[in-house]
Amino acid sequence: MQIDFGDTRVWIGGERVRIHVFVATLGYSRRMHVRASQRQRQADWFEGMEGAFLRFGGVPAEVLIDNAKALVEHHDAVTREVRFNTRLHAFARYWGFTPRACAPYRARTKGKDERGVGYVKKNAIAGRRFENWAAFEAHLDRWTREVADQREHGTTGVAPAERFAEEAKALRPLADRAPFGQLRDLVRKVQADCAIDLDTNSYSVPWRLIGESVQVVVLAGRVIIRHAGQVVADHAFCRGRRQRIVDRAHFVGVAGFEGPVRATPIDVAPAALLRPLAEYEAVVGGAW
Repeated sequence: MQIDFGDTRVWIGGERVRIHVFVATLGYSRRMHVRASQRQRQADWFEGMEGAFLRFGGVPAEVLIDNAKALVEHHDAVTREVRFNTRLHAFARYWGFTPRACAPYRARTKGKDERGVGYVKKNAIAGRRFENWAAFEAHLDRWTREVADQREHGTTGVAPAERFAEEAKALRPLADRAPFGQLRDLVRKVQADCAIDLDTNSYSVPWRLIGESVQVVVLAGRVIIRHAGQVVADHAFCRGRRQRIVDRAHFVGVAGFEGPVRATPIDVAPAALLRPLAEYEAVVGGAW
């Protein structure tokens, strides 16, 4: 999939305003996703890609991007060494695709999408007026479905919607993931009371991890805590303040604890506390 932004001016509510058009184009079918925004921040790039994933019903193996500063920190035109923004790396890991950057000063590397931006400007936007922003967005959505997807493509000679039936098989399933913007990925130190602090609340962690640094992921109403590549705690997110959320299993083996005592020390956590790691790899995008 190739992505790009283009700028243009549109009549909205009687005013000619500058807008940014995000266009994602699938490599085989040439099916498109178009999104308009008032800015071109990193969040707009991410929202554009996530909208494309939802529209296409899956995630492509690779995403080819331009060298926008919001995504690429450095790209050497001679050595082709690329350094992507760390947030983009996290976004790509979360959704499971490999980012690639087009060669600097060589737009043809990403020609499918740059031609797509021009096509959207000329065919979907030029000469039209819209009552409000919602009407503009609705028009772009309808135009993409009824015109861009159905036309005979100039390069392939086939309608994108027709070729997409085959390409869809290669897309990675979405697995009902929440938008990346809802994910919080933090580092916390386990305190002496066998807990980590988060938003004034504390969440218990197996007592043998006191003093250790752990990864804390907040997503979809859960607080998932990991250490050394293993999930060691999984709590429901607490929306109150100054609450203590406790899993009694985290204190098994502590003197005075009411419950069975485990005599054999363990390095991380009892196996009974660990859900299959693969379940969480899909949520947080890889081992920490």
